Amino acid sequence: MSLLLRKAIAQFLVHLEGERRASPHTVSAYRRDLGQLCDYIEERLERPPLLVDVDILMLRGFFGKRTRGAKASTIARKMAAARSFYRYLEKRRLTRTNPASELTMPKLIRPMPVFLDAETMAEVVETPDSGTVAGVRDRAILETLYGAGLRVSELCGIDVDALDLELGEVRVLGKGSKERIVPLGGYAVAALRAYLARRHELDPHDRALFLSSRGRRISVRSVQLLVKRNGMLAAGRADLHPHALRHSYATHLLDGGADLRAIQELLGHSSLAVTQRYTHTSIEGLMKVYDAAHPLARGPKP
Repeated sequence: MSLLLRKAIAQFLVHLEGERRASPHTVSAYRRDLGQLCDYIEERLERPPLLVDVDILMLRGFFGKRTRGAKASTIARKMAAARSFYRYLEKRRLTRTNPASELTMPKLIRPMPVFLDAETMAEVVETPDSGTVAGVRDRAILETLYGAGLRVSELCGIDVDALDLELGEVRVLGKGSKERIVPLGGYAVAALRAYLARRHELDPHDRALFLSSRGRRISVRSVQLLVKRNGMLAAGRADLHPHALRHSYATHLLDGGADLRAIQELLGHSSLAVTQRYTHTSIEGLMKVYDAAHPLARGPKP
């Protein structure tokens, strides 16, 4: 007896959240994508669909109709949801066929990472007012984002006891609830010491390292806004976001001669392919140096 499609999707989402420890964002997106697929098939069959009702023609019809005009990244995510769902079904022998395996993923053109040069980056982190506790906190946030190359969610999730300033390390929880130890730069350690000396002024209500003005764990949105504000003040960059500091960290490490595998570990990337996009940025920098310094770079004189 074939399972109802909706029941199978519900089981998959429980697996994704519990066993796979996928991020809430991923679970929410997959729930929405697979729910839309189920709605589409239900409309066509005019009854609750079973797993055996879904074939490649049904999937192609869904992606053709429901993703018309959508970005390639959106289509790719929906296809990834379907593929992941059917891999789950196959492993548990809940289906004999995998129609999603025949889907052709759209080609994605990944934009170059936004990053700042070292001089501009220094100006950004030095912008907050050191005379106020909020300014001292903001300086520590910016130094930690850049000095440790953290994701904004990782930064907001840090507790006080995850810090070891004597060793210059911080323990963070990354994607998929994977824990890693990340070294902190000297400037980050100094900024954190200054902040911790005044953290009590924010009337802490929990063990979160970075607190809001109400003494609660600071939100991702608040960090995004402070990065944007200081980026605008220091560099006239209204488009600056926390991930740009992470990109800058990786790019500067690579430019300084760091091994790509080491950078992968520091960033918490599961795949080296994700880290390799920073090589393009560094190659651009090398080409500028070559063009400026090599006597034959510009070709023969007219």
